[in-house]
Amino acid sequence: MTRRAIVMFRNDLRLADNQSLSAALASAERIIPVYIHAPIAHGDWPQGSASRSWLARSLASLDADLRARGSRLIIRTGDPNQILPSLAAETLAGELHLARRHGPALRRAEASVVAHLAGAGLEVHSHEAALLRRPDDLRNNQGEPYRMFTPFYRAAQQLGEPASPLPAPSHLPAPEVWPNGLPPEAVLEPGDRAHLGSDDGWQPGETGAHARMRLFFDELVGSYIEGRDRPDIDGSSRLSAHLSFGEIGARQLWHAASDALAAGGGDIGQAQVTAFVRQLYWREFAYHLLVNFPLTPEQPLHERFASFPWADDPEGMSAWQEGRTGYPIVDAGMRQLAETGWMHNRVRMVAASFLTKDLLLPWQDGARWFWEHLTDADLANNTLGWQWVAGCGADAAPYFRVFNPVLQGQKFDPDGAYVKRWVPELAKMPTRWIHRPWEAPDEVLSDAGVALGQSYPRPIIDHAEARKRALAVYETTRKSVGRQEPF
Repeated sequence: MTRRAIVMFRNDLRLADNQSLSAALASAERIIPVYIHAPIAHGDWPQGSASRSWLARSLASLDADLRARGSRLIIRTGDPNQILPSLAAETLAGELHLARRHGPALRRAEASVVAHLAGAGLEVHSHEAALLRRPDDLRNNQGEPYRMFTPFYRAAQQLGEPASPLPAPSHLPAPEVWPNGLPPEAVLEPGDRAHLGSDDGWQPGETGAHARMRLFFDELVGSYIEGRDRPDIDGSSRLSAHLSFGEIGARQLWHAASDALAAGGGDIGQAQVTAFVRQLYWREFAYHLLVNFPLTPEQPLHERFASFPWADDPEGMSAWQEGRTGYPIVDAGMRQLAETGWMHNRVRMVAASFLTKDLLLPWQDGARWFWEHLTDADLANNTLGWQWVAGCGADAAPYFRVFNPVLQGQKFDPDGAYVKRWVPELAKMPTRWIHRPWEAPDEVLSDAGVALGQSYPRPIIDHAEARKRALAVYETTRKSVGRQEPF
């Protein structure tokens, strides 16, 4: 009897190094590629509007790649526990291959699918797609999960290099009759902007991911350590959305970095490539924390931080969200986020620090806003990043570290090019004043066409005073729980 397999694409929207697809091809004679859009499976963290916008374009790209190989992508929406048995009966499929996902709700949903389909007589095989290793493989000497990156990094490196990536199939055997499916736009909701992610040369899909990877390793990695902190230039990998949707896999990037190091000669230093690989392991660490501490998307890793007296400031929150805080680097980042669905990582840290330290607003509110507006929204990375800045998570920045938005802008956007692009009201401001326009003489403001409080807001809070307030509150909280170490 002809064996038919359903391959359920999830966070692995690619054909190369797709373990689910490769395993199905090894055991079945007919392949039915499927994507099921199931917001309910994500629990309290369904995909935000920016992610859905990227997803629609990525699914269209995957469908085109499959059609070039004699196949296609069947898209359906709803409960996988209802859709998959029906689809298996319709196609006479006897097995299902799917990628593991590691969010708390997603892991529960996968367990439900496995149990439900096993009862229906369908073989279910899950495969790792997103990471170099399973996130719960590593433990410290006490058998506990790691809470600090450096020991985790050392232990992960001792496991050796990850397996080599698998090639993309040249042909996929189709079923005799194709089941019905929906267009990629079915994943969108009213108000979603399907163009998000198309700015700055992004191309959602596996082809775009490989093009960006080649550009990075051919031209950018040699100055990665310096360039990754500069929002005014194209100096970071900008692979985050491609990784988030699995248009390229972590072990593909690990091996690409290894190849670049071997072939780079004098143009690519070991330190530059190592710095990039280290970021891959930070991503692994984020998933390690999410799996082992599944409450952290909502609750601080350090429980003593649960009593922190966050402020209630709706006006401050709105100013931050809309990019009108009066601090140009913060406003530029928030406007870039709203316009493109992406924000430079250095600016993410500055903006997050401003919300949690200057305004003393809850990191959870910032995490929710990023989740809704980032095309590369990733629950593990989002949680780690926000808790790091807020000082309540693993490897957290010391509680007394408060990013100065003026100094950060002057250091990492020295000519003001980033600010001038995203805050056009300041496009004619001289570089000397671009990150502190409120200190500029009246004649400078007049020549630049800036009317503080009208065309561009004055700072909503004095950073120096806000820093003193934040340090006092953090210190009081630290002492109130009887702890002498910083958060």
